Amino acid sequence: MRLPALRQFALSLPHTTWVKQWGECLVFKVAGKMFLIIALDAETIDGVVFKCTPEEFDDLTDIDGITQAPYCAKRHWVRVGDLGALPAAELERRIQRSYDLVVAKLPKKTRAELGL
Repeated sequence: MRLPALRQFALSLPHTTWVKQWGECLVFKVAGKMFLIIALDAETIDGVVFKCTPEEFDDLTDIDGITQAPYCAKRHWVRVGDLGALPAAELERRIQRSYDLVVAKLPKKTRAELGL
C-alpha cells in the first residue's frame, strides 16, 4: 500500500487528525489519542504501527514482517515492517480495528461530543 492511499484511508476515519512527531513519523489520532503511526524514510514507508488486542497480537506477530512495536505498550501494539506481510485490505481492516479500540477507551462524554 502506498503512502498517499494509507494516509487517505486513515484520514477517512471520523475525527482523525495527524501530526508529524518523533522525526519522520506521521501519527494519526482521534480525540488526541494515537491509533496509527507511519514511520517514514523520506517519502517511503519504513513501517506501520497500530493498536491491537493481546489475542490479536499473538496472531499478528506469528506473521513474518510483523513484530512488537518498540516503545509502545507490550502486546497491545504491533509494527508491520514489511508491508507485504498483510494484503492492503487486511491492513486497512487492522487500522480500522485500532481506531475502534482507541475510540472505545475514550470517555463517554468525549465519544458523545464527537458523535461516536
